[in-house]
Amino acid sequence: MNWSRCLRQAHRWISIVFTLTVIANFVTMAFGQPPAWVVYSPLLPLFLLLGSGLYLFVLPYAVKQ
Repeated sequence: MNWSRCLRQAHRWISIVFTLTVIANFVTMAFGQPPAWVVYSPLLPLFLLLGSGLYLFVLPYAVKQ
């Protein structure tokens, strides 16, 4: 399994985790003020998505050289 394929799969799974943390954030907000760890929980998957997404975006342009 090559690096690009593994990173694409990880990017997909991280996006699922990010979606679930955002949903959990909205659900807890429905019951009042959520704790800080719930509010900030989507940030880690978001930064991981940013890094992997930028890499996957630049990869085709870097390979064409």
